[in-house]
Amino acid sequence: MTDTAAIPGVLDEEILTAFSDEILHLIVLPTEQCNFRCVYCYEDFSVGTMKAPVVTGVKRLLERRIPTLRQLHIGWFGGEPLIAQKVIEDISESVLMLTRTAPGITYTSEVTTNAYKLDLATAKRLHKLNIRHYQITLDGPEKFHDRTRIRRDGGGSFQKIWTNLLDLRSSSLDISVTLRVHVTPANLDVMPEFLLGIRKEFLKDSRFVILPKAVGHWGGPNDSEFNVLGHAEATQAVSALEELIRGQAGSEKVYRPGNVCYASRPNSLLIRASGDVGKCTVALSDPANSIGRLLEDGTLELREESLGPWLRGWSKDSSKALGCPLVGLPRSAGEPVLMQIGVRPPGSTKSGDVEVGK
Repeated sequence: MTDTAAIPGVLDEEILTAFSDEILHLIVLPTEQCNFRCVYCYEDFSVGTMKAPVVTGVKRLLERRIPTLRQLHIGWFGGEPLIAQKVIEDISESVLMLTRTAPGITYTSEVTTNAYKLDLATAKRLHKLNIRHYQITLDGPEKFHDRTRIRRDGGGSFQKIWTNLLDLRSSSLDISVTLRVHVTPANLDVMPEFLLGIRKEFLKDSRFVILPKAVGHWGGPNDSEFNVLGHAEATQAVSALEELIRGQAGSEKVYRPGNVCYASRPNSLLIRASGDVGKCTVALSDPANSIGRLLEDGTLELREESLGPWLRGWSKDSSKALGCPLVGLPRSAGEPVLMQIGVRPPGSTKSGDVEVGK
């Protein structure tokens, strides 16, 4: 355990949470395929849907761990996770059975989704499986959104997503939705008006919050062609939009990630559809993000030398790495840096908050 006084801005509770063997946070990719081809996407879609041996491995890992846990959180990521809904349902049904044998455990689950397939019937099904939190991205009004969040067949996606969001809002489901709104040079001028429309339609509902996020060069094939805001301009623009939302809807409607990234936490792991184990959802193809493998019997084979650099932020001299351990990650000679991302902004929410997305 590290010296808590040596880590500025990090609460003792956050450190205890991160190092607790009674807490497990899994980010599971049921597929790495997607029905979208967003122009700034960093994923290469080289892996398909999770096969039966990996599904079994996830179930058996949880069979091993649940009896000793007091908190379990599963985040579903992709690709687009909802195109592999059968995998999500299979594993989730197993988790629910296991948690019934451990009444002291708190189990929560969320999906990071483009929401194209998140109709009300799907949301109701997921709700019964205890999946009740969503992060959904919009790229501004329809004509801007449909230029960047493009379906794989080349069509637009805004209207279907908007309809699904309205249906969620009109439902009585006990859910929470983080609307991640992407900011670019192209949509910056219309973003205030768009956010006021978001406020009118969704932010009066306590289940909805908003996360303005500037798009960056995240390592995708279109990085050299896609125009993004510079760091200073992005920081200023996002801050102004957050103030607009607070002034119109209240500070509780703006989601702010915590100071400690999930990838810095020893008890947080990424399980890819292939069974490979990593730490970060934004660096899927980065060799440094491969730290081991999940076996069919539920055993995790982790390489300590690969895991260690992700946890370096807990040491006295590396605390800045807690916000984003990928920035400055120690690498082998000649190993490329694939991502151009920055540390988290100042400010913190509760220690359990996680921000993953694209």
